Amino acid sequence: MSRLTERHVVRKFIYPALQHPPHSLCFSDQYAFRPTGSTTAALIALFHTVCDMLSTNNFVYVIALDYSKAFDTVRHATLMDKMAQLTLPDEVYNWIRDFFNSHSHCTRFAGEVSSLVEITASVVQGSSLGPASYIVNAADLHPRHDGNVIIKFADDTYLIIPARNSHTRGDEVSHVKSWASNNNLQLNCSKSHEIVFRSRRLRGKADQPTPPCPDIKRVDKLTILGVVVNNSLTATDHVSSLLASCSSLLYALRVLRCHGLGDQSLKDVFNATVIGKLMYSAPAWHGFCSASDYVRLDSFLRRCVKLGYAEQSATVIDMFLEADDALFRKILYTETHVLHSYLPDRPELVYSLRTRSHNKSLICKTSDLNDRNFLIRAIYKDCY
Repeated sequence: MSRLTERHVVRKFIYPALQHPPHSLCFSDQYAFRPTGSTTAALIALFHTVCDMLSTNNFVYVIALDYSKAFDTVRHATLMDKMAQLTLPDEVYNWIRDFFNSHSHCTRFAGEVSSLVEITASVVQGSSLGPASYIVNAADLHPRHDGNVIIKFADDTYLIIPARNSHTRGDEVSHVKSWASNNNLQLNCSKSHEIVFRSRRLRGKADQPTPPCPDIKRVDKLTILGVVVNNSLTATDHVSSLLASCSSLLYALRVLRCHGLGDQSLKDVFNATVIGKLMYSAPAWHGFCSASDYVRLDSFLRRCVKLGYAEQSATVIDMFLEADDALFRKILYTETHVLHSYLPDRPELVYSLRTRSHNKSLICKTSDLNDRNFLIRAIYKDCY
């Protein structure tokens, strides 16, 4: 069976079916394996949700949930029950069912071969159909209480709970455990972590968050989809981690130069590795940088220019703002973009206002939901 056939089924039938799911399945909180989904979009949604909640709550709790071998334990029977709820042609549904059925495995050891055992679980991660199947399987996991939010990126699941719902945290975690058990998954509490964000207007006051959930460790910083986030919602820890990683890549470039790699090839490798790492999900996190963080990043880039790996170019903040503009245009002009719903349409007005580059309503700013946030930063850009 060719990968081309799998890709055709996913793009032609499964992706369109995700746009109009049944009531029991929800894909709006899933940011992986969708046409416009990305880690950047997931991080933007997470930060926006946290900052919005902090506008009216003293604290916000984010619990990063970890499943043990999630892709390897998806039960085929449960998955196909959910596939059957999508608006798929019968022949496509039957093709998907045949894709997962009639597989078996055996073990060979010391010349002996075990009997064949049917494979009734797991999705193939290297296939085109496997990842799309996993998000269908996870589509019926919803928060149990109003006001709580779940954001997913494949099997990375983040439960966001405002302070007013802090009493629901234990029930929400129990609900996730129950859902995982019903779907042949296992919630790994030892690798799940909780981080608490405090409202900026309450810094220095005596209010304290409630104790952490049982079996889940509370941490001061957490790596979310490759971005280091601390409980102060600043990018300092991420910038430090980023510069350390990029410095290691410079050593690798120095080794390549010693082995005779040409200057242009070195620059190509530099752009693909170092610049790629610096720009990874930048629209989501760079708004949380301080002035000193930008100085550190610019100093690193100037060092790279002196070493001959990069051309003299714009500052790092110019690179970040260019990435902001490119992403905002995609969100603005693509109605099916996973972040499009965060930009409310502007109501019809009977009087004239200064022309703006978009027709979206401005999101009210607060002490926490401000220009650090990508959506606020982008939507207000042409309003000053």
